[in-house]
Amino acid sequence: MSEQARPDIIPADEAGSLPGLLLERVRRSGDAVAYVQFDPGSETWREFTWRETAAEVGRWQAALDAEGLEPGDRVAVQMANRREWVHFDMAALGLELITVPLYVNDRPDNVRHILQEAGVRLLLVDTAESLSALIPIADTLGNLDRVLLLEPGTDEPPLPATRVDDWLGEPARMQNRVKHPNDLATIVYTSGTTGAPKGVMLSHRNLLWNAEAVMRVIPGLPSDRFLSFLPLSHALERTGGYYLPMMAGSSVHYARSIAQLAEDMTIVRPTILIAVPRIFERVYARVQEKLANESGVARALFRTAVDTGYRRFEHAQGRAPWAPKLLLAPLLDRLVGAKVRARMGGALRVAVTGGAPISPDIARFFVGLGIPMVQGYGLTEAGPVVSLNPLDNNQPASIGLPLPDAETRVGPSDELLVRSPGVMLGYWNHPDASAAAVDPDGWLQTGDQVRVEPSGHIYITGRLKEIIVLANGEKVPPADMELAIINDELFSQVLVLGEGRPYLSALAVLEPKAYARLAAEQGLDPDPTAEVASPRLEAVLTERITERLRGFPGYAKIPRVAVVARPFSIDDGTMTPTMKLKRARILVQFKDEVERLYEGH
Repeated sequence: MSEQARPDIIPADEAGSLPGLLLERVRRSGDAVAYVQFDPGSETWREFTWRETAAEVGRWQAALDAEGLEPGDRVAVQMANRREWVHFDMAALGLELITVPLYVNDRPDNVRHILQEAGVRLLLVDTAESLSALIPIADTLGNLDRVLLLEPGTDEPPLPATRVDDWLGEPARMQNRVKHPNDLATIVYTSGTTGAPKGVMLSHRNLLWNAEAVMRVIPGLPSDRFLSFLPLSHALERTGGYYLPMMAGSSVHYARSIAQLAEDMTIVRPTILIAVPRIFERVYARVQEKLANESGVARALFRTAVDTGYRRFEHAQGRAPWAPKLLLAPLLDRLVGAKVRARMGGALRVAVTGGAPISPDIARFFVGLGIPMVQGYGLTEAGPVVSLNPLDNNQPASIGLPLPDAETRVGPSDELLVRSPGVMLGYWNHPDASAAAVDPDGWLQTGDQVRVEPSGHIYITGRLKEIIVLANGEKVPPADMELAIINDELFSQVLVLGEGRPYLSALAVLEPKAYARLAAEQGLDPDPTAEVASPRLEAVLTERITERLRGFPGYAKIPRVAVVARPFSIDDGTMTPTMKLKRARILVQFKDEVERLYEGH
């Protein structure tokens, strides 16, 4: 390993606190590139060093200090990923303030709930557009000491706010007043699928331990390039795409937008990618869409390349013997795998997927194409990562092995229980909920059902609160069925339902381009909204769903499916900001479609 690539990981104990981590990184490699951000004005990617970052943090601290805030006061940030997110967060933490991250696209009523419950005194937003989105809760903003707007400009802000350029003063030395690693650092509100979000309290130690434990499985390198696009308000990105690179001395490149993500990948050429399954599902769908227009020979070549690549992977992992077909692997890789990898930058050392289970078929697809994908698992209450697949002991369909120093066990109803230094301090202002989530011995109840293989690898089998009980008493876990159905390019979103009903059914959102091809083949109306109650379309959909569920147990039969005219979204409250479907809300909003599925029963 070269000197440039040699790990330079700052141990959690040496950092002591999150601002202590930045100061130690400056001491070790202050002139190395820390962040790279696109500047729309010059249309160039600009680099910023660790030393420059600490200087900016000091500048933000001086301005925060002038606000009269006290240690323990809460300050909120609602911004897209950018280096100023780091400046604000580190400045606040170093002054013993508590950072409360908000999703940029969250619903105003959720934002109101968080600002009020956390008693936030100062809020930072990035654009006038983001500030305009808060007009419905202007009364709440009036209770804050100050609202800051990052975007420069001469126009009057849509709500009373101070421009950051006018608020920041002269450069100042960065401070770190944190007294103990167990002090509260942040309150992260979970975007739960049921009920109002609860604030997870995480300490400096929780987050530092988690970042270090992940790197004991897959070490970060100073030469690594992270491409940051998951929201920093998401615990996975904050730990994995912010604190972890700082601990490793890696550079972080901020993607311009999700729409430009494919182009940014080829520009940045990331070596580490952290994403949720939806990102990989989109890439998979685009490849499948392109293959649909190719010849049968081309499609067969692609399938052979994936199958052979996966066999080579299994052989390298020591789980499959060598076979003569592996002699073709290098050629197939040049013809197929290398081209797909090039679209993702061509330099990936590891691609981590987490936040929700990924379909085993999609994981197999990427691994078979030579993309080193590993699945992990976590939840905000655990800081967030609980388990991860090592590169040399990777079972892609599993959520991996417990992190070093993390304990796991299977409790009643096959629930995964976790005890580790990453487990939260509790829920903000919810002592009863805290006691229900973490028992007196420190075991966190995850709510996820699992099985553990002899190898120690953990597999998610269901969700305790997402079990459908049919009218005959049969219990059905819908998550795996939904993952299997979504692998069909025709389906963009699917919700399996049937609670208290005589049989299962599904609500489906169709992928427009795939539907257009189907409509042309079947003579259906090009506008899917005109076919939402079409028996012909329903027959096609149930047939395709049945094919996807062929390998499932007998309970996995869906005789009825309804197409919904609009996608589930964050705006209408049917999805969380982390892209999870809100089952109860969907059933209310689409009650007419649901009732039609059970007419006469």
